[in-house]
Amino acid sequence: MTVAVLAICLEVVMGVGVSIFFLTLGAILRFAIEPDVFGQSVHMDVIGLIFMIVGGVGIVLSIVLAPRRGQTSEGRLMHRENNPPDL
Repeated sequence: MTVAVLAICLEVVMGVGVSIFFLTLGAILRFAIEPDVFGQSVHMDVIGLIFMIVGGVGIVLSIVLAPRRGQTSEGRLMHRENNPPDL
């Protein structure tokens, strides 16, 4: 496994991991906490819904953009190995 492929795998895992964290935090705020814990000015259920939407969008973007990153990095790496600069 080359360094470029390893870096891409770590980026995808980190993106999905952070998205899962947002989904979990949003679900806790939406379903496990009373909406008016902090008074009428802060709606925890709405904040939880926003976190869940952000987490879902993050997972979708991480999965959709992962193959593109891999092809781009591999293409650049192969180009550099096969065509050394002329001196």
